[in-house]
Amino acid sequence: MTPLSRPYGPSEPPGCAVLALPREIDFCNAAGLLPLVLAAAETGSGPLRLLVLDLTGTRFMDSQGVRLLDDVRRRLRGRALLRVVAVPGSVPNRVLELSGLRRDVPVHGDLAEALAAGTGASPAGRPDRDRPDESP
Repeated sequence: MTPLSRPYGPSEPPGCAVLALPREIDFCNAAGLLPLVLAAAETGSGPLRLLVLDLTGTRFMDSQGVRLLDDVRRRLRGRALLRVVAVPGSVPNRVLELSGLRRDVPVHGDLAEALAAGTGASPAGRPDRDRPDESP
């Protein structure tokens, strides 16, 4: 099983979880990553509002990686925002673009941008389209 790292650890912003995904995400490990991602997202203090999956160290990702991100997105819907960090021009970034998942999951070039976008407003100041429902 592939361990996930939490680069910020206890210093993550409140309500946020940042998870660095492994170097490769493919048919060998993607199915096992889903429960690890979901469990790690629930171990923070207080309710989760933002989950950032960091793909900057990921060098290879196939369609199973896309499926993993889509499964996480569906599981978090209505509870927390999902953001992905991927290096522009990297294999994961191109895979997300070609698969069309970028329409549903915002992808940012760096972690600071992803964390800022998770505050409820996009960098352009527009409200997030996938903000969790805050109505009773």
